[in-house]
Amino acid sequence: MSRPPLPPFTQETAVEKVRMAENAWNSREADIVTPAYTDDTKWRNRAEFLSGHADIHAFLTRKWKKELDYRLIKELWAFSGNRIAVRYAYEWHDDSGRWFRSYGNENWEFAADGRMSHRHASLNDLPIFEDQRLFHWPLGKRPDDHPGLSDLGL
Repeated sequence: MSRPPLPPFTQETAVEKVRMAENAWNSREADIVTPAYTDDTKWRNRAEFLSGHADIHAFLTRKWKKELDYRLIKELWAFSGNRIAVRYAYEWHDDSGRWFRSYGNENWEFAADGRMSHRHASLNDLPIFEDQRLFHWPLGKRPDDHPGLSDLGL
């Protein structure tokens, strides 16, 4: 299974890869996101270590049951060869209506077929009030004209 764009990345293809990942995660569908990773993918997400599709699918399913009305923006930070670094923020609320903005950084490594083989994520959750939210679009893909992280001053 090939997942273009393929490494080695250029500025243009790295930006495209980041946006494709953002769009997939904004679907909040583990069945859409999981195939973008190699069968033996290795993740560190906060203090949780995952390996393979079954772990990733279970993690994502659990995540989006907890993080309601999830909206994510990713931005390219750096790239080289088959690696990409991103920064990101996403907004969500819990089942009692408390809102959060989660800020993070990810380091990605890709296999030759364009699927991600390693994902290292570090992030923190900031409680916010609903009127402090900045990510306003219907659930799903961020509209092309919605500001990115830098445009929002994040």
